[in-house]
Amino acid sequence: MTTRNVWRPLALVAGLALLATACGGTTRDDVAQQASASAAAPASSAAADPNAPIKPGLKIAFLPKQVNNPYFTIANGGGIEAAKEFGGEGKEVGPSEASASSQVSYINTLIQQKQDAIVISANDPNAVVPALKQAKDAGIKVVSYDSDTAPEGRDLFVNQASAEDLGRTEVQLLAEQIGHKGKIAILSATPNATNQNTWIEFMKDELTKPEYKDMELVKVAYGNDEDQKSFTETQGLLRAYPDLAGIISPTTVGIAAAARYLSDSSFKGKVKLTGLGTPNQLRKFVKDGTIDGFELWSPGDLGYLASYAAAALASGQISGAEGEKFKAGKLGEYTIGAKGEILLGKPTVFTKDNIDDFDF
Repeated sequence: MTTRNVWRPLALVAGLALLATACGGTTRDDVAQQASASAAAPASSAAADPNAPIKPGLKIAFLPKQVNNPYFTIANGGGIEAAKEFGGEGKEVGPSEASASSQVSYINTLIQQKQDAIVISANDPNAVVPALKQAKDAGIKVVSYDSDTAPEGRDLFVNQASAEDLGRTEVQLLAEQIGHKGKIAILSATPNATNQNTWIEFMKDELTKPEYKDMELVKVAYGNDEDQKSFTETQGLLRAYPDLAGIISPTTVGIAAAARYLSDSSFKGKVKLTGLGTPNQLRKFVKDGTIDGFELWSPGDLGYLASYAAAALASGQISGAEGEKFKAGKLGEYTIGAKGEILLGKPTVFTKDNIDDFDF
């Protein structure tokens, strides 16, 4: 089974989130390249020509929440792979740590560089909007992916899956693992992460259903998508709630740090952990019994789709209007939905029975 097929399976569950802070980050020009917060992105007034060819030599910059996050390394690698396919040039730039304003200086630099498109996963839905509006005014197309901006800041949002599916299925998966009873906690990324917060709201709503009457959400902790802070937050949760039954961590950094802590503690096998992560990152924790199951879509396919969406915009194939269609290479044809949103597809659950079928 290829990684591409992973995302055409199941009905999901929360996926990742991720990242970062200040302005002093790194640039990886050579590196191969949610849940929606909001309302519709305004479509361009220019008429789209679905038969227009992709313009040669398009310059597309990928601006993740942070560049040293394994999830975004894979996602942006997929985007840069796509850019090569359609004869463009992709690069990744961004902060090495996460904060609300950490991406702004990079956007300003990309405007000066006259990029054709910016593909961004927002650390904060609003902080980046003024700079992104300047980019749009300069003729640069803006596509958000993974974590949305406010609608006026972008042309399209490429989402992993529906926010509601992701949030509710995370609760469903953990509930199965703990027998629908006990105290649970959430280990999120940054407090302002659009996708994380949207998923968490659906998690909380799911928990109001009768079947979860014996489950109690006691804490939402924030590891800022930093490994050590996420590790420390996990430790703090278990000190504060030694009878904790389970943790949901819808962020690749958070779930890996939490798994590392649990695997070397007396809580291993007793406190269930689920969330979003990559198979290669969590394989050993699944095999040693620290994790029973977790979810994810293909981050590489997410970046790949965002890259083709940006190219279609920059080439005039689409304007961003609901109902428009475009082709995304090996992934096939996609249709723009309400609010300028494009859904990649549905993720899968990884367990000891299938995790060796995947390599990413």
